[in-house]
Amino acid sequence: MPPPPPPPPPPRSFIYLKTAASASRRRWPHIAPPGISQKFPYSQQSKQAIMTSTAADEPSPPTDAADSAAKPEEPETNKAPKLSDHDFKIYNQMAVRMDYFHENFRRTWNLLWTYATTGERRGGLSPAQLVRAGLDFGEHLTAHHGIEERRVFPALARRMPEFDPRRGDLVRQHAAIHAGLDGLRAYLEGVRRGDEALEAAALRARMESWRAVLWAHLDDEVRTLGAENMARYWTKQEMMSMRW
Repeated sequence: MPPPPPPPPPPRSFIYLKTAASASRRRWPHIAPPGISQKFPYSQQSKQAIMTSTAADEPSPPTDAADSAAKPEEPETNKAPKLSDHDFKIYNQMAVRMDYFHENFRRTWNLLWTYATTGERRGGLSPAQLVRAGLDFGEHLTAHHGIEERRVFPALARRMPEFDPRRGDLVRQHAAIHAGLDGLRAYLEGVRRGDEALEAAALRARMESWRAVLWAHLDDEVRTLGAENMARYWTKQEMMSMRW
């Protein structure tokens, strides 16, 4: 008579299934656990929920109290991945384009500022040409910021707080810049019409109060759009689709 078949294995308990699920999440951290919205990158709330869910499933290993006190757990941060040279160019493309526009603004500002501080009209410009350069500067900067606030900033603000239309640092810089720019444009328009005289001291008075915030903004915006920072918030595919 053949021997009886071995008994079936015991059913896996609920605790086993939970532990297996926890191990799976540790192995594949990009798969969100049930009830957690899967987005890239995770919000801080999602990260905390994942950490709490995983920690609750399994007992903590024994640790020495002194070690625990010496090495407190640090909060999770959204760290940038290491980028190859090829990926760096993809992630840095917006910063490169932005700096191209900003460099034009820097050059024109320096042209005006040189006259405002020394009385010298660089490049042999006539007074009328200098005024025209200043008016073009104001027109182009206003248009540039308008495009950013209508098309670029709202999309980036979904993940990047600097571009938030209500509280973002870069948006607040825009407001401070235009408070000063309006005065400069009004003065130069008066000179163009013949209502005002072009004087170095008068031009400087319309530029000096917002000079620092303008230059900080031109640098801060490019830095924020740089590869290392953008890689913290966007996938490579998302970066390749940004065609502003």
